[in-house]
Amino acid sequence: MSSRPPAIPADLPRTLGALRATGYQPRTVKEEIRANLVDRLAAGESSLPGILGFDDTVVPQVERALLAAHDFVLLGERGQGKTRLLRTLAGLLDEWIPVIEGSEVNDDPLAPVSAFGARTVSELGDATPITWRHRSERYGEKLATPDTSVGDLIGDVDPVKVAEGRTLGDPETIHFGLVPRTNRGILAINELPDLAERIQVSLLNVLEERDIQVRGYTLRLPLDLLVVASANPEDYTNRGRIITPMKDRFGAEITTHYPYDVEHEVDLIAQEADMVAVVPRHLMEVMARFTRLVRESGAVDQRSGVSARFAIAGVEALSGAALRRGAITGDVPVARIGDLVGVVPSLRGKVEFEVSEEGREEEVLIHLARKATAETFRRRVGGFDLTPLIGVLDEGGSIETGDLVPGPDVLAAGGPFEGLGGLVAALEGGDAEPTPGIAAACLEMALEGLWLTRRIDKDEDEGRVRYGVTEAAE
Repeated sequence: MSSRPPAIPADLPRTLGALRATGYQPRTVKEEIRANLVDRLAAGESSLPGILGFDDTVVPQVERALLAAHDFVLLGERGQGKTRLLRTLAGLLDEWIPVIEGSEVNDDPLAPVSAFGARTVSELGDATPITWRHRSERYGEKLATPDTSVGDLIGDVDPVKVAEGRTLGDPETIHFGLVPRTNRGILAINELPDLAERIQVSLLNVLEERDIQVRGYTLRLPLDLLVVASANPEDYTNRGRIITPMKDRFGAEITTHYPYDVEHEVDLIAQEADMVAVVPRHLMEVMARFTRLVRESGAVDQRSGVSARFAIAGVEALSGAALRRGAITGDVPVARIGDLVGVVPSLRGKVEFEVSEEGREEEVLIHLARKATAETFRRRVGGFDLTPLIGVLDEGGSIETGDLVPGPDVLAAGGPFEGLGGLVAALEGGDAEPTPGIAAACLEMALEGLWLTRRIDKDEDEGRVRYGVTEAAE
């Protein structure tokens, strides 16, 4: 979502009278979302564009909850895309809605709920000034933290307004919090269990009766909201919990998950990673498989999960390694499998290991990274004949690669062997552009795969790697 909304179209009415003349009729946020979602489904369009890996699992549940006009909680481990999904919901809102100009709670001109809105319409009638809110301005998000107060969410007395001469009994002395300011929109609460239980209690009326109370004021503000939240399963018992009355007021609890297949994980990485250099598709697959192996490893504390940010950060670091090599050597920056060794240590902080593995963390990660490389090699190149490449090694002795070895040097050492184009197609897909950098990356991947499957030898010395033919291969 853009941080700055677009300019209000000039043809939209700017007074209450002009708005009435258009035939405008108010509808609730949930009615609005339901109608727009039905239209998308009927047109065969994606209801939540940009959400990957949830098409047959989470998305249908979210759609059912929205169509049923339910508030809901997304329950899942860290890094499963819960916040991204919640933010995508704003795309189901109408692009523009009218509000009374100056209203802090987005009063509908035909159905104001605040004292300010009612007074303005009563005094000005059809001359009441109207402004418009873009859908991007109607999504309010709060990261639940233990220091969050009722005033932050609901509101409190504004001492400045009292000092101006208004009485404490005047509802217009209230400074509204995030919840009423999100009226006629979507309110998202991230990590809901981290919200203190007494603060959760203050939201009970919002979820059920759709009103708020501030400092005992005789004030009823009927809010129009879709309330959504996210939570980690461990939070129910460890850092905090969602109180029972709060859980009961949500219409649905939807469980998220990590991508079920590798292709979805690769697509997610490609979508989310901010890459400063070319990272070939086969390296993204290695990182995706690496992430999945870390999630499954008995050395890792499975209760904490392994976020998708692990893979995203890994691919970004690979692109950084390629850019560093390019800056030093003048080579076109393209990541290669050899860069992974330098990236693994930087990912250590994203994984919680079992106590018994203390001191072995990096060793475990390197082992799993090599296993992921071997799996990708077998899947992509398993049926491909690499005998010509082994023949080049047999004749030439060795091929040298390394952190600061340019791609053209790797290709020159490998020589133009029969099947190089086919190798690139096998690793990158038939429509990949076979640039020298991509070809060098594919050649190095083939060499690493051959070494991991014990078909050639490998020597490492001060950042230089030499691949050669073993006696067994000869």
